[in-house]
Amino acid sequence: MIRPSRLLPGLLAAAVMMAGPSVASPAAPASLPPEAEAEVGGDVIAEKYAALLDRDYVYPETGKRFAAALRAGIEAGRYRALSGEALGAAIDADVRAVAEDGHLRLKVPESAAPTGPGVAVPAPRPQKPPVEQPGWIAPGIAFVRFNVFPDDPAVTAEAAKFMADHAEAKAIIFDIRTHNGGGIEQMDAIFPWLFAKPTRLVTMATRASVDEAGDGPLGGDRSLRIVKGEPGMVTREHWATPNGDERLQKTKIYVLTSGASASAAEHFALAMKHTHRGVLIGAPTAGANHFGRGEELGGGYAAFIPVGRTYDPGTGKDWEGVGVQPDIAVPPAEALVRALTELGIAPAEAKRLSDAHMPKWPMERRRLRMVKPG
Repeated sequence: MIRPSRLLPGLLAAAVMMAGPSVASPAAPASLPPEAEAEVGGDVIAEKYAALLDRDYVYPETGKRFAAALRAGIEAGRYRALSGEALGAAIDADVRAVAEDGHLRLKVPESAAPTGPGVAVPAPRPQKPPVEQPGWIAPGIAFVRFNVFPDDPAVTAEAAKFMADHAEAKAIIFDIRTHNGGGIEQMDAIFPWLFAKPTRLVTMATRASVDEAGDGPLGGDRSLRIVKGEPGMVTREHWATPNGDERLQKTKIYVLTSGASASAAEHFALAMKHTHRGVLIGAPTAGANHFGRGEELGGGYAAFIPVGRTYDPGTGKDWEGVGVQPDIAVPPAEALVRALTELGIAPAEAKRLSDAHMPKWPMERRRLRMVKPG
């Protein structure tokens, strides 16, 4: 979800930050002017990072261990004379020595990047449209690709229109192989069509320190219900409530996945898998479970702090680092062919349709890259 006073789901916030302002932190350490930070080296940045991890990290005990490791580094003088990439590398190494979290990486000021003659400047990445190729892919079979679930009413309306326009489908194929995250608005336009009774989809738990300060995830959404959970956490369940139209309640649903399917895409995939409402075809998803927010640390430094997790309400397990596993494992590029042949399309025709609907965006797992919030 990307909007003021809301949290940013993991990969979208950490790797894209493609819309909306970052969320202000309650009682965050005050920023010093850049010249003051330069005088003390990296200690100020490391301490701010440590304080945020201690207070807000999704696993309280791990957050304390992260903070202790950073404060030990401060005490040992490891960061004092460092800045830019060198400071980021030193802090990241100390954090990773405690525990792996794909979202945790210090973002350094852009001015710290190498510049000058002979230094290649990377071209800006093209923006992926949220929705691609919606429509009938074959008689009775609807297809749509979502690349992101943004905080955008127009995209929510497009998702709702797709469902209404294809309410007579015998099957729907949701392609999330290039989907990098977002919120739940578009999901809440889709799920009410697919279920015959109110259905619990996934569970989301947020550090109470964040939620009680008014920065909890999606607190006003009617599809989320607060329930009793672990101490120190505020727990919500995501529910699908039928919209009263029965036409798609028994329609076959296929979800195409890849190692690039991340964060909110994995939320969607797990909801379909946990409820047995859809069949996942492709590769394990990215394993970017934790949701959180971008934090400005001052002087151009920033960090993404995971403050919550989404998990299977039946097992209590999330997908951080391992991904959501497909029901039918095939290379992502072959996932649409398999879905179509499962629906009775001849292999040659399925291959032709797959080629015509092949994503032009990456479908492989990529290491997260923190970018500046905002």
